Amino acid sequence: MEKILVIGASGQIGSELVMALRKVYGDLNVFATDIKDAPRDIMESGPFQILDALDDQQLTHFVVRHKITHIYHLAAVLSGNAEKIPLKAWDINMRSLLSLLEISRECKVKKVFWPSSIAVFGPSTPRENTPQYTVMEPTTVYGISKLAGERWMEYYNKRYCLDVRSIRYPGLISYKTEAGGGTTDYAVEIYYEAIKSKKYECFLREDTYLPMMFMEDAINATIELMELPAEKVRIRSSYNVAGISFCPNDVANAIRKHIPDFEITYNPDFRQAIADSWPMSIDDSYARANDGWKHMYDLELMTDVMLTEIRKKLHL
Repeated sequence: MEKILVIGASGQIGSELVMALRKVYGDLNVFATDIKDAPRDIMESGPFQILDALDDQQLTHFVVRHKITHIYHLAAVLSGNAEKIPLKAWDINMRSLLSLLEISRECKVKKVFWPSSIAVFGPSTPRENTPQYTVMEPTTVYGISKLAGERWMEYYNKRYCLDVRSIRYPGLISYKTEAGGGTTDYAVEIYYEAIKSKKYECFLREDTYLPMMFMEDAINATIELMELPAEKVRIRSSYNVAGISFCPNDVANAIRKHIPDFEITYNPDFRQAIADSWPMSIDDSYARANDGWKHMYDLELMTDVMLTEIRKKLHL
């Protein structure tokens, strides 16, 4: 029986990934950890423990005690917040990954998943249909840490045969957890504000196209990658995975089909420069050829689900 550890279970990805994994592997076989309490459904449905990803001794003890076979390491400081605390963000993002890789090697963990990001690309990268292999010169702390992380992942696979797997996530959109300091978080905030006040001030320009993905698609892509036989995982740095690309104006128009009097204004801040250095669309042909990966949600379907579920969540 596989024993799975999710580090960063209280975050946007972790809070949904834990529940999806528990459906596959059983509630008691998926251990959720974070430095803060997780959503109630996670804490009530299976094991949860407060755990600092930077505490090597505690993490090693946890892996050994619970005979962990798979680890999903999701703890990180995201792009917008990382620019405010660059050195601390670098320390958290990189030290936690390196510690985890070393612990996984020493404890003979079967599989390790760590998320990369479109932030690994930079201004010199082709912005349309950004290929799997291309120029990568990130200009943000988050992007630099993710690019370095990709190289370490591949190194541990080649040097120690550690089974590492990764996805370069685009912007992720979910109704279950609110924005957490990322550059693409407008695409979550806008739905909440559309329902709460019927207006939203966006921190990006109206024509800023970025790759996005509904969270359910991202969770499915992650689990599908981890369930592949090792010989089918051809890329050990990180796979490009894409869903849809849109700009704030596109989202506003989609919302107006449900809320006709919704208003949006634009006041770009420091995150605009970050967005301008990222791809507008992604070529994920390697991932699609790997196991037939295909996203399910387009902008219209995602908007319908987001508005419906946020109203339920807010009891409106």
